[in-house]
Amino acid sequence: MKLENIAFDKLDISELNMRHGRKAPDVSDILPSVRARGILVPLLVRPKSAEPDRFEIVAGRRRWFRVKTLIEEGGVSEPLPCAIMEAGDDAAALEASLIENIARLDPDEVSQWETFTRLIQKEGRTVEQIAQTFGVTDLHVRRVLALGNLVPRIRELYRADEINGVTVRHLTLATRSQQKRWLALWSDPENHAPTGAQLKAWLFGGASISTKAALFDLATYQGQIVTDLFGEDGYFADADRFWIAQNEAIAARRDQLVEDGWAEVEVLEIGEPFASWEFEKTPMTEGGKIFITVSAHGDVEIHAGFLSRKEARRKRSGGEYTDPDSPPKSLRPEVSGPMQTYIDLHRHAAVRAELARHSGVALRLMLAHAINGSPLWKVKPEPQNSRGEAMRISLVDSAAEAQFAESSQTARTLLDVPKDYDHLSGGNGDDY
Repeated sequence: MKLENIAFDKLDISELNMRHGRKAPDVSDILPSVRARGILVPLLVRPKSAEPDRFEIVAGRRRWFRVKTLIEEGGVSEPLPCAIMEAGDDAAALEASLIENIARLDPDEVSQWETFTRLIQKEGRTVEQIAQTFGVTDLHVRRVLALGNLVPRIRELYRADEINGVTVRHLTLATRSQQKRWLALWSDPENHAPTGAQLKAWLFGGASISTKAALFDLATYQGQIVTDLFGEDGYFADADRFWIAQNEAIAARRDQLVEDGWAEVEVLEIGEPFASWEFEKTPMTEGGKIFITVSAHGDVEIHAGFLSRKEARRKRSGGEYTDPDSPPKSLRPEVSGPMQTYIDLHRHAAVRAELARHSGVALRLMLAHAINGSPLWKVKPEPQNSRGEAMRISLVDSAAEAQFAESSQTARTLLDVPKDYDHLSGGNGDDY
């Protein structure tokens, strides 16, 4: 590589420059400096193969536009300082362009994907070599390359900041047909395309169950597991098949705990929380029990060594203990966990649809919560997680859901809500 001063009219932007073809950059902030002192940092160029007396700019496009602006204003340009590369090394030119842009301002990931892909497909670079060249991790390179599995239209929406990173990440879980269906919703002004956490629920029919929740060995699982293209998160495509395997694993864990000497191991209904304030810590040797909770997303938590406060007091008193203020025990309804979920979902859908028709009541509830709040209740979107395709379809096809969808669309139109507004996602897209 050698340094030379080259006339402005002998320089062109290289097609290998990662910002080739973009609109001219805004250089108004540095024009006074250029007028006063000229170009101080050399441009990186190489001879053009078809015209040896001309050079193409690999890195330094913005500096070239500064001088072009001065010339258009009637100024005269001195030859520009240039570092001349060897001709023909496309890979080195690509790397030089991207390195300079990363050092100045992180380019969008789609631009990185275009350059990384060219380095791999045309120049034979490996993921590890690219990561070493640009000072990033292998995982970062793989994440960027994963964008290639999205349909081009989604990549362009991401590049234009019309959809956010959380939405793109979830779309990598989608098949090509699902991506196209999502784009159809996005393009239809009469529909609302799900984004963020809503999108994950849309892809998995209401309940997205991570492979991290499994108690069983994933190597023995016979169902389909969908992994995002970033290679970090996996989800069970068939919720019913997952629950069969998970329930078997929970039963085996319960039996093992009983064999280990625990007096009793109780598995709570799916979604039922463990109210720790109603229990006292009690060791296994004194009759402590184990309670196993299972969330709607499959997560299992074991609470070891507890007795209800009544049982603990009875044991301390050495006999029966009866709370005089406690009402008679009622018989538990003969309703299974899935049936209770079905009832709760449809009951909630009916209440939500009716509440949407009485906006005054809904507004008063929201204002009361905003002004005073309460530890006993809160306002948040209901994810409406369903177990199984049949339950989800029954909910989607219900009259209450149709009524609520109509009210929701009317409100969105009235408030001019942006299509990409994600009212469910929090900081990481999964918190409600």
